[in-house]
Amino acid sequence: MLNIRNFQTLRYSNTSSCLFRVSSNLKNNVSPAYQAEKHYSSQGLSDPDFLHESILPTMHFQRSLPRLKIPKLEKTCARYLESQRVILNDAEFNKTKAIVEKFQAKEGPDLHQALVALDKQNKHTSYISGPWFDMYLESRLPLLLNFNPYICYNSDSRPEYMDQVTRSTNFVVSAMRFMKTLHASKLDPDLYHLNPKKTDNEKFRRRAKWIPGSLAAYYAIMNQAFALDMSQYGNLFKSTRIPCQGRDELVRLDTARHLLVIHNGKFYTFDVLDSQGAIVPPEEIKAHLQYILADSSPRPEFSVSYMTTENRDTWASLRQHLLNGSDRNRETMKLIDGAVFCLCLDDTEPTEAVGLTRSMLYGDGANRWFDKSFQMIVAKNGVTGLNFEHAWGDGVAVLRFMNESYKDTTENAALAPGTKPADVDSVQKVTKLEFDLDPTIKTGITDATEKYNTSTGNLNIGVRQFDKFGKNFIKTKKMSPDAFMQLSFQMGYYRLTGGKVASTYESCSTAAFKHGRTETLRSATMETKKCSEAFQEGSGASVADKKKLLKACSDKHNDLTKNAAMGQGFDRHLFAMKALANKQGQSVALFEDPAYAQLNHIVLSTSTLSSPAVLAGGFAPVVFNGLGVGYGIKDEELGCNITSYPDSPNVNEFLDCVESSWVDMHQVFTLDSD
Repeated sequence: MLNIRNFQTLRYSNTSSCLFRVSSNLKNNVSPAYQAEKHYSSQGLSDPDFLHESILPTMHFQRSLPRLKIPKLEKTCARYLESQRVILNDAEFNKTKAIVEKFQAKEGPDLHQALVALDKQNKHTSYISGPWFDMYLESRLPLLLNFNPYICYNSDSRPEYMDQVTRSTNFVVSAMRFMKTLHASKLDPDLYHLNPKKTDNEKFRRRAKWIPGSLAAYYAIMNQAFALDMSQYGNLFKSTRIPCQGRDELVRLDTARHLLVIHNGKFYTFDVLDSQGAIVPPEEIKAHLQYILADSSPRPEFSVSYMTTENRDTWASLRQHLLNGSDRNRETMKLIDGAVFCLCLDDTEPTEAVGLTRSMLYGDGANRWFDKSFQMIVAKNGVTGLNFEHAWGDGVAVLRFMNESYKDTTENAALAPGTKPADVDSVQKVTKLEFDLDPTIKTGITDATEKYNTSTGNLNIGVRQFDKFGKNFIKTKKMSPDAFMQLSFQMGYYRLTGGKVASTYESCSTAAFKHGRTETLRSATMETKKCSEAFQEGSGASVADKKKLLKACSDKHNDLTKNAAMGQGFDRHLFAMKALANKQGQSVALFEDPAYAQLNHIVLSTSTLSSPAVLAGGFAPVVFNGLGVGYGIKDEELGCNITSYPDSPNVNEFLDCVESSWVDMHQVFTLDSD
């Protein structure tokens, strides 16, 4: 393993993880990070290197955040059985119920108490942070398609700002403004306002400023505002995931001032911060990017980038061999690993949804570095997105960064179209990175490239936009829009498969707690199954019956969401106890029950995005026969971006069934009850 001076290994205490549904406003399905967005950048720019200067220090509430509570064992067992009931037949359920009852009476209490004791010894963090972090870093699966998702920015409404170099320059400057604002503790803390009129204002913030950090989060709660954990923000910049045998590491080079740029499979770096830490003038950044794009040298025959898509142990061995090969290789890898972030300049011009997903989710394997904390991808037509490594953190930090940077580039752009590049010598200031490749590395790259082509070639993508109605209509019928969409996936799968129910995952953030991660929202319920049955042709269910079932689904989904957001699901509790049992070499029947594996074989992996900055997001299925379901709920429109593999249900047939469920539910809502 390479030991690089000035790198620090990131430990459990400052990491978080998992996917898109960052948290829930139970009334309107808006994330706290999004809800607070209107306040950001409203305080003026006294320094052009900062987005804003918060009244409150960024981490003002961090010290006093409440700790994530471990659920009671009996409630976890009951919730687990409730989710199993909808998946299993009677015989299977009775067998699993007996196993759970034995677990609750024998092994469960000891494992639970051991987990509670461990939690008491580690009051600086959450009980799930360590095991969840291990889960990511110990996986040997490639990051490509298995972990890294993408989120795409909305286009700038001004076409002239969509020029590739102009947009890239503006996003680089805005990213550095975000980083500097964060590091100077001037970034406004993440707050979820239950009563924005009371707390989303300067008066509240000035009062909160005088509350000691040991009490500040409780003061916010007393005033109907919830501070969110921000521990993972420190890993957004200057960091990367390093492949190691058996378990990867996350490292960060705090002294880094340079940007990594990849174009046409070639690597470049240049400083985006000067020696005093100020952001380099945008005209100079533009000059360097133009210089890079004008480089007519041949594309490398062997691209080291492909190795970041490999099995992690394979990549670890190849990386060590590469580092041992020459001083130049070691210096090149240090520059790649420590860059503030990675900017990928693509020559493609995605114009439709499927092409956009392919570009942002995996793109040109020679033009990516999947180990970096995030890659900002800018296509030739200015379409921009992020592809991010998942071990260091989850969507909370990424989406906050996207909201801030999008707002800054569209309202306070550093570079106007037509601005002349600076008269600088890019030959001297831009470093083109080179590798010394021997036969072992060339063979490794060839193998990785073949695997990349096979895995990405197997990915199918289906997109559906529906403009007959959206969030506004659903809310008038007193149904949760998210519950509506989740029910449509259950109903669609039920119709497609002739009455089957799939194990379903919807991620819900527990960021209201110190080092909170996520909890699973199990949206396949007995309520959704009964509703799916009632909406089948020939079921005999009346309009009144269907309306009652729709309400029951919404009520159940809201209860599940509330429990998950409070850390009161069952998945993380069982996961942490299973991790303890594994470390102790203990065999536990519950975790060896095929039903446990079946429930965690996620066929429908789902996630939603809602932000003025975001156009779309997506990810691959998490199992070979599953579906990766990204969806959006706009005021007057519904949309899905779904991925599948050859063994998955047909993605377009599934979308047809989902759309038919939207139409059928809309019809029931508009009919008078019998």
